[in-house]
Amino acid sequence: MKTYDAIVVGAGHNGLTTAAFLAKAGLNVVCVEKNDYIGGAAVSRNLYKDWMYSNCSYVCSLLRPEIYRSLELHKHGLQVTPYGGSLTFMENGDYYGSYHDEEVAYREMARFSRHDADAYKSYSANTMRQCRFIRDFLLSTAPDPTSFKPSDIRELLHIGGKFLEMGEDRMYETIRFWTMSVAEYLDEYFETDVIKASFSGSGIIGTALGIHSPGTAYVLLHHYMGDVDGNVGSWGFARGGMGAVSKSIAGAFQAAGGELRTEAGVDKIIVKNGKAVGVGLENGDEIAANVVVSAMDVKRTFLNCMDAGDLPEKFHRRVKNFKIRGSSGKLNIALDGLPTFPALPKGSSLIHSDMHFIDSMERMERAYDDWKDGTWSEDPYVDMLIPTLNDPTMAPPGKHFMSCFVQYCPHQIDGRRWTADEKEAFGKTVVEQIAKFSPDFKDLILHMEVRTPQDIEDEIGITEGNIFHGELTMDQLLFNRPVPGYAQYRSPVGGLYMCGSSTHPGGGVMAAPGANAAREILSDLKRPNTVPETFGDD
Repeated sequence: MKTYDAIVVGAGHNGLTTAAFLAKAGLNVVCVEKNDYIGGAAVSRNLYKDWMYSNCSYVCSLLRPEIYRSLELHKHGLQVTPYGGSLTFMENGDYYGSYHDEEVAYREMARFSRHDADAYKSYSANTMRQCRFIRDFLLSTAPDPTSFKPSDIRELLHIGGKFLEMGEDRMYETIRFWTMSVAEYLDEYFETDVIKASFSGSGIIGTALGIHSPGTAYVLLHHYMGDVDGNVGSWGFARGGMGAVSKSIAGAFQAAGGELRTEAGVDKIIVKNGKAVGVGLENGDEIAANVVVSAMDVKRTFLNCMDAGDLPEKFHRRVKNFKIRGSSGKLNIALDGLPTFPALPKGSSLIHSDMHFIDSMERMERAYDDWKDGTWSEDPYVDMLIPTLNDPTMAPPGKHFMSCFVQYCPHQIDGRRWTADEKEAFGKTVVEQIAKFSPDFKDLILHMEVRTPQDIEDEIGITEGNIFHGELTMDQLLFNRPVPGYAQYRSPVGGLYMCGSSTHPGGGVMAAPGANAAREILSDLKRPNTVPETFGDD
């Protein structure tokens, strides 16, 4: 039986990134994927006639430019186009729009509050300062604070040095920021409810926390620290849908000689004498390798695909306690034309933005209350976009694709699987909320895919459908992610590594976990490092 240098389990964007950098270093690598398509959650799927859905992840920003350039993803077809602003519809018939143009953005905010318009400059500067601080560590391995290895000491000194550069007052602000709720953070700058509601969505998207939960200020930061064409905080669409990201990384992997196998789900990671030696597939086949790399989430890797006896009891217990809760649903809708929104002026650029339908902080928190009660939000927070306004390749001429990301939606209803009727009712709740602001919207619906966290788990394999592979709270970040003592992509089992979003620096279509894992594997194998270092920020 052939023995590979490395097996990567899971052809999501992180698994493909690890595989690509290992193959680039000359290793004989196979990447195995359970589905008949690649991409995991970064996927484009043709589910209705000539429409292409980004049916899980739906916007691009966090993908590290260093990885894009190093793997030459442009040669493999990846194009990202920015989109502009955001929009919050109000129950009184008004709306609040957020624009990239600074002068227009100021005038719009001043329409509600001159105080808030003046405060925005400080808010933006302070938030970007936090972004630039953390961005410097995205493409580096989190140091082990208990280690005396030179590499760990250097990284700790680097982090400490960057922290000291902030000055005393900003050091205090940073410590507070990482533990604050997004509501508390916004209260320090703004007085207008709709403005705070507009910004607070970035603090709860993808997480099982509410706007008043400690740690959600960092979740907001996590959504702000990406860029498109060097513009920090900007978001864009991958042409052809988010599957274009995975397809381009797979192209780089295969160009380097890598082997990609679909319909090859892993049932078990095989361990002999304390070392991973291969994987057993769901069809009964086995594949041998010197190194096994899991792009699956930490729970699926160690609780589902391994025997507890092969793991230290303390590690096994901590993995069981790792917080990875489903809280997000998704609707993907094929439209017969472009819906109208009477509240917007004719020709408004905001039609190209992401649209929201909750205009107060109280409504935001009440949406979370429903999730805590074990059901979907009756008045949900919806992040809605129409990507075909920027990328016409995703639908036939004159038709459109609508993407709706929904908070909150539980993994199970009252501790059991969703029924078909409940799933239909969840979808109807979202449709009715949008229809309040678009009278012709429902008549334009040709097809709709409704996805709960349970659906996402069943199809992609992410535990509870959690898009970040685990909550982004302080107890699960940096050297604590996923488990203290194992934050450097290695596991307690020899030859077994982790490269998914359960590892530093976390979730989103970033590819940093995959790149960082590849660097550590190549170091252990004493192979040349093919992984780029961070460019840093100006």
